[in-house]
Amino acid sequence: MPSTPVLKGIAATELRPWGAFTVLEEGRGYKIKRIEVKPGHRLSLQMHHHRSEHWIVVSGTARVICGDRETLLSSNQSTYVPPCTLHRLENPGVISLVLIEVQNGEYLGEDDIIRFHDDYARTPAAPL
Repeated sequence: MPSTPVLKGIAATELRPWGAFTVLEEGRGYKIKRIEVKPGHRLSLQMHHHRSEHWIVVSGTARVICGDRETLLSSNQSTYVPPCTLHRLENPGVISLVLIEVQNGEYLGEDDIIRFHDDYARTPAAPL
């Protein structure tokens, strides 16, 4: 018999200076988000200790920095961000970037973000 995911308080869309995200589903050890990044905007240069992330582009163009690699992704392309890896997501295009993010790990809280550079000065930057 297939198991049913344990859903924990699915969040409404949360607005950010760079766009927005919506938690689509969450269960033990995983979280699935829809992320929208406005044209010309980017998320902070960051890392996570407790989770990995898979990003699948739905529409638009994503510039991804993951470790020492920079990649451009378009619709139906994906990438993997391992735990403890410096990464950044950016929309270099003229239309909104929409992607699905699948997080896996023992702890998936938003406070597991260590920011090294943030265009919006939301938190003091950690030293590189």
